[in-house]
Amino acid sequence: MELVYYTAAGIGLYFLSDWILQRIEIWRGEVFEQRTLVFFGIISVLAVTSFHAIEWLVAR
Repeated sequence: MELVYYTAAGIGLYFLSDWILQRIEIWRGEVFEQRTLVFFGIISVLAVTSFHAIEWLVAR
């Protein structure tokens, strides 16, 4: 069942990270030159946080 949780979280995080990146670019008024690195940074932070939360919830 954990596989389902991690897969769903990963899919959700992909779309959430893209949305956050688009909002930041709109706020800045221009596209990041290294857009992929910024996206990677956003999704990495969200993934570590959410995966730890899933691990904590499953262990209970």
